[in-house]
Amino acid sequence: MYKWPMDDRRIVLVTPPYERIAKGYEYVKHITNASPSLGLLHLAAEVREFGYEPSIIESDIFDMTIDEVVQDIARARPAYVGITLFTVGVWCAAEMARMIKLRLPGTTVIVGGPHISSMGKETMERFREFDYAINGEGEEALVALLDCLRTGGDLADVPALLYRDDADITPRILATPKLAINKDLDRLPIPAWDLLPDFPRAYRPAVYDFPRQPVASIAVSRGCPFHCKFCDTSTFGASVRAYSPARVVEIIEHLQETYGIKHILFVDDLFTASKKRTTEMCNLIIEKNIDITWSCASRVDVVKPETLALMKKAGCWEISFGLESGADDLLRQMDKSASIEKSRQALEWTHAAGIRSKGLFMLGYPGENLDTIEQTKRFLKQVPLTIM
Repeated sequence: MYKWPMDDRRIVLVTPPYERIAKGYEYVKHITNASPSLGLLHLAAEVREFGYEPSIIESDIFDMTIDEVVQDIARARPAYVGITLFTVGVWCAAEMARMIKLRLPGTTVIVGGPHISSMGKETMERFREFDYAINGEGEEALVALLDCLRTGGDLADVPALLYRDDADITPRILATPKLAINKDLDRLPIPAWDLLPDFPRAYRPAVYDFPRQPVASIAVSRGCPFHCKFCDTSTFGASVRAYSPARVVEIIEHLQETYGIKHILFVDDLFTASKKRTTEMCNLIIEKNIDITWSCASRVDVVKPETLALMKKAGCWEISFGLESGADDLLRQMDKSASIEKSRQALEWTHAAGIRSKGLFMLGYPGENLDTIEQTKRFLKQVPLTIM
């Protein structure tokens, strides 16, 4: 039987199936977050700029089994499969990679994502099913790797790459230097939302996270300058880079004109890292009379009443704050650079501006006890918090 050759410019990018809802509670999945992977959307847009032919499979959103994902990939016969890895999905991804290799022995499996940024070498040592891994931001590195594989170049010249040497018995994992941080996010192409089947209807976030729909999510900055002990910033690092306010507004207008988007979730680690940039963006939205609502994340120690009032005028509907605890002792142990009084003040300012506040808390941090739990409960009863 003739086997159709694989297209050396075709790449399928996959979010693997993974179990995020406990057995017996599947009935709540329809109200949970079903936003697409921004990482895959950026990678698809980038490789397409360089002549590759990407497609995207959001297996978890569409409740696909590993068998179904592999069947779709086998029909596409790509030369490359890229899998984004969160820790919870590593084992499913490895099984999927094994099955891909059985169906399409010549296909190269490339992995990346937060798990690789945190535990890349260990993952490559443990899972021989993965051929290559990209460490950190992947747009430029993935293009360099695909070009290298197509042309037979030297893997040592590909930045941010983890790969195996040619030893027969115990191959070593080799790592190339990471790329310099990309400070010019404006040069990135607009995420490839057009590759998502039935976008935006099929990709709703959690039902309590938006006031109207259709909804889209986008990160307009990368990195966080703070160093909370519990947070892993290995993917984007501590250096904050952002789209220009004009580029942000251009993306908003693109989403509205192309997909009818009415609400945007800004999923940056710290949307308000720059007061100047936040102010410029809000003023542009107001000047252009853009009818949009939006949500973002901030910190209690960086918001001010005048900025909140402007954000509200520009359409801000909700701000998520990492409050973590109602006990100052725990906040100090976390290196939060915040306090209960700052949290109370920020929530009161946000409420006064007419913006909803969402509190993100952590229960069981080392040092947590019955007294700190009681302090958190008392704090919650005293502040104008909308949702947790």
